Amino acid sequence: MALTATLLAAAGELTQRIHDGVVSRGFDDLRPAHGFAFTRLAPDGATATELAAHLGVTKQAAGQFVDELVRKGYVERRSHPDDARARLVVLTERGWACTRAAQEAAAEAVRPWADRLGEERLRQLAGDLAGLAHGGPIRPLW
Repeated sequence: MALTATLLAAAGELTQRIHDGVVSRGFDDLRPAHGFAFTRLAPDGATATELAAHLGVTKQAAGQFVDELVRKGYVERRSHPDDARARLVVLTERGWACTRAAQEAAAEAVRPWADRLGEERLRQLAGDLAGLAHGGPIRPLW
């Protein structure tokens, strides 16, 4: 498999394993795309416009996404501390609990990598990938 295909396959498998771990921890009303939104909302929240840019969707789509997460109890809208016209979307306690579940699931998902590669090689791989990724947004491929 070409390097690009291998990386995409690894990312897809990782996303699925994290999602499965989140579902097994009781958060069965979410899709993997919700987790990508949570990465932007933690720790300080974001406006719907910022979330739209992060997810690569329109502001209207982000607004609908936020409406869904509000209905499910994962986020709430608050007054923005710096902009009276804007609303800040923040995680609720349920949202934070889901985020912790995703972190646990992510650690479980990469444990077999450490078993196969060893801790040192895995740290090197993580460092190499971090250097290549340039901190871009973590978003689903719609």
